[in-house]
Amino acid sequence: MNATIEELLNNQIKFEAQASIQYLAMASWADAEGYNGVAEFFYNQSEEERTHMTKLVKFVNERSGKVIVPALDAPKPAYNGLNELFEKFLESEEFVTQQINHIIFECLQHKDYNVHNFMQWYVSEQLEEEAVARTLLDKLNIIGGDKSGHYLFDRDILTIAASHEDE
Repeated sequence: MNATIEELLNNQIKFEAQASIQYLAMASWADAEGYNGVAEFFYNQSEEERTHMTKLVKFVNERSGKVIVPALDAPKPAYNGLNELFEKFLESEEFVTQQINHIIFECLQHKDYNVHNFMQWYVSEQLEEEAVARTLLDKLNIIGGDKSGHYLFDRDILTIAASHEDE
């Protein structure tokens, strides 16, 4: 495996792991604040990011690369409200997309078409993740500070997210 590509994949392993623990912290915050639906959404997101990380680990190992299991930064533990929470969610997904795009660029530069093909799944996944994050943040911006709107958003978040993924 090309050393540059291997380093980028190891970085991506860290980014996926960092997103996983950040979403776990978000779920915990939402749970403590009484947003059970939001909590469930982020527990699911946390598990999904962990799965993305594991998929990368297995791929690097299968290609005879060396995986570096990363040390992680402490996640942000608290938020001022749902809007800040979902702004952080969108920001995180946009960052991951940028990193994946960089890997794709380097794959093409180094003519590593195997990794390029493998990473196409992540490209598609990120399109979906960003779309869900934007949709949910848009809904919250429409709701504004309306507490009953927050209640309905919390109640319906899994349905909203699932319906957007089906599009």
